[in-house]
Amino acid sequence: MISDTGYLGVDKIHINSLLPKKKSKKNPLTPEDKKRNKEISSQRMLAENTIGKMKRYKILAEKYRNHRKRFSLRFNLLAGIHNFEIDIN
Repeated sequence: MISDTGYLGVDKIHINSLLPKKKSKKNPLTPEDKKRNKEISSQRMLAENTIGKMKRYKILAEKYRNHRKRFSLRFNLLAGIHNFEIDIN
């Protein structure tokens, strides 16, 4: 699980979680910490942009009003359309 600094403490629940390190006045970030934070944020950026693009289809942005059994089918179809658009560009 990759998250931002708003989810402090999630690493106690999920062992495999990645959290960026926060700086403080007494403990500034080392160059290694800055590099690690940049890697984490670049991975998060891909996921956040994909979620934003999926909201364009309104399946994640609004209340789903159709049959619940078909939600995963429709979501997978929209994810396929999104992946197809990525492959074309």
